[in-house]
Amino acid sequence: MTLPTTMRAVEITAPGGPDVLQLTTRPVPTPGPGDILIAVDHAGVNRPDALQRAGAYDPPKGASDLPGLECSGTVVATGPNVSRWHAGDKVCALLPGGGYAEYVTTPADHALRIPEGMSMAQAAALPETYFTVWTNVFDRGGLHGGERFLVHGGTSGIGTTAIQLARSFGARVFATAGSDEKVAVCAGLGAEAINYKDADFVDVLHEAGGANLILDMVGGDYINRNIKALADDGRLVQIAFLTGPKAEVNFAQIMVRRLTVTGSTLRPQSNLTKARIADSLREKVWPLLDAGNVAPVMDQTFDLADAAKAHARMEAGDHIGKISLKVR
Repeated sequence: MTLPTTMRAVEITAPGGPDVLQLTTRPVPTPGPGDILIAVDHAGVNRPDALQRAGAYDPPKGASDLPGLECSGTVVATGPNVSRWHAGDKVCALLPGGGYAEYVTTPADHALRIPEGMSMAQAAALPETYFTVWTNVFDRGGLHGGERFLVHGGTSGIGTTAIQLARSFGARVFATAGSDEKVAVCAGLGAEAINYKDADFVDVLHEAGGANLILDMVGGDYINRNIKALADDGRLVQIAFLTGPKAEVNFAQIMVRRLTVTGSTLRPQSNLTKARIADSLREKVWPLLDAGNVAPVMDQTFDLADAAKAHARMEAGDHIGKISLKVR
């Protein structure tokens, strides 16, 4: 296959709002040892992309400066020491960066096949959220069947994924949302939905016996409220801070009630760690996707040239599920 030497891509022209995302031309990247080159069909849009655009989340050393942490597409070339994939394979993949482009490279072990019957737009919405939810809810958070699980931001990409996976593995799921429409979506996915404008999730969880695990991306004053909402021996996993990373915490409660407070970010973790997460997803989650037992909840798809509009929609907070970019 003869590949072009240049490609369309969306770059961050300067730190700032959505309007700093501009279409440009870049060289087509070359896959290194252990990498694959993907002709991107769709790219997922995620909050870390917006943080990078604003100048608050630098790419890891060696990663592309272009935004985009997940995509779907076709393998068009492989680097040395790659045997898992071949040219022509349809994949979705977790990326170190560079997804807002016609071509992107990523470690071969971070790619997964497209689930049965799933569109490219849907498949592009899988890697970032499913990797994040699996490692934080099941690996780090240790969720088991029969436990009570609370996820904040229930209609976000992370939230809709966490609700479905937790339900599939036998947990009783609670989710917060900020409108009747979003509450209905959470309930439709199997959660006991809480409109945080009308009810206090701390009170709701206390009545249920306390949360065994909470997945939070809000931070700020939610940190102390999450600790209050936990059952004894409960776990709080923090993955983002939409309202700030700082809080004054009474650690006596953590000691006396044997609580665990932890958290992680996905992008800076090692290639080996991400490959191991991919292996777990391949074994335990991809069969659920193949069977249609879980699926990404999709919001809107924008053309690559309209990446700024996609970011504006995400930051407005009105979206339900994942936003994607159509690249080709």
